[in-house]
Amino acid sequence: MSGTPLGADALDLLFRDARTYNGWSDAPVSTADLRALYDLVIMGPTSANCLPARFIFVSSAEQRARLAEMVLPGNKPKVLAAPVTAIIGFDNLFYNRLPELFPHADAKSWFSGDAKLARETAFRNSSLQAGYFILAARALGWDTGPMSGFTKPDVDAAFWSGTTVETNVLVCLGKGTDEGLFPRSPRLSFEDAATIL
Repeated sequence: MSGTPLGADALDLLFRDARTYNGWSDAPVSTADLRALYDLVIMGPTSANCLPARFIFVSSAEQRARLAEMVLPGNKPKVLAAPVTAIIGFDNLFYNRLPELFPHADAKSWFSGDAKLARETAFRNSSLQAGYFILAARALGWDTGPMSGFTKPDVDAAFWSGTTVETNVLVCLGKGTDEGLFPRSPRLSFEDAATIL
């Protein structure tokens, strides 16, 4: 089902006026807000509906301080100030849920004997889901601050220990402030980045 293109205001909200925030207000993000966000994120397409992303929403002051010790120094104030930082990971054994999530074929067998393919698929599709997370958050009126500046082994050990999940990316979530907001950086032109064959 195709739809009517979004208007300029919606495109501004999602893309043109949206920014990556470094400063955060103390406006709370509730459990209901996080559930509403998650319910949108999971509607984005993943290959064979594999949905490999897993989410830890770090919101308590104690856990934010713990996570802040595992990010680069420039990211520490962001994690401490944001009301929530999402740790978005990927489950290397995502395929165990495929009989439920993709009952149209024996999709589990595509991955169960090939750990390299499974990890590549999990990483790629959880990255898609992280993108959906950012757009869904913006659509719901929240701001985001995605970051890859963290010590992955430490985050994995501290938050995913005993699981088959690895960390992909961190995303601060809340109401952004102008504090530390840079002018918008340049983008590549169509001619610089795209080819039509």
